[in-house]
Amino acid sequence: MALYQIRQYQERDHKHVVDLFSSGIKEHIPAAFRYTLLLPKTLLFLFAAPLTIVLASGSWLLAVVCIFFLLLLLRFLAGQPFKEYVAMCLQTDMADITKSYLNAHGSFWVAESGGQVVGIVAALPVKESPSGRKQLQLFHLSVSSQCRGQGIAKALVRTVLQFARDQGYMDVVLETSIIQQGAMTLYEAMGFQRTGKNLENSIIKWLIGFFLFRFTYAFPSAQE
Repeated sequence: MALYQIRQYQERDHKHVVDLFSSGIKEHIPAAFRYTLLLPKTLLFLFAAPLTIVLASGSWLLAVVCIFFLLLLLRFLAGQPFKEYVAMCLQTDMADITKSYLNAHGSFWVAESGGQVVGIVAALPVKESPSGRKQLQLFHLSVSSQCRGQGIAKALVRTVLQFARDQGYMDVVLETSIIQQGAMTLYEAMGFQRTGKNLENSIIKWLIGFFLFRFTYAFPSAQE
């Protein structure tokens, strides 16, 4: 028996939803830092910059200080895409969830356990689908770190799929970053297919190798 229930968002949920959304996004920052640190261009730079300092000044201490500050810079840059995304959403769709989703032909669901919001997911129709098909886009899937492993994320995704099926959509689409490996594994296990890859137009995101994967779930009856 499930220890949680999934229901539609209510105004009283707003603070808990926003807190869960913000913490869920920002928890990817350490993984983003590790990913950035292991990029070939990052490793080359971390080797070349201190070596250049040693050759130019003869000071190993200065080279060590250089590495320390470069690591701090990388940590800062790795966190920027996530912090910027949270800030943008809190000023746009997450500022008024009812208006942004429930009143816009989409929906927003929460998973509740013990009277607490422990999971969220949202969906909106794609206004201009590049494929010309009727598509619904999934947003903001997140589950509290204390409640993972109970099937809540899968249940939330199934809720979106059922909503899309009932509303006559042909596909459910979503985007997730390369950092979110757990999310990509979940989507693929549930029948989503990778259908695109997008490197965002940002110097910082290019520097840290940050790009998005696009996933599509096509309902069998809608496939050509």
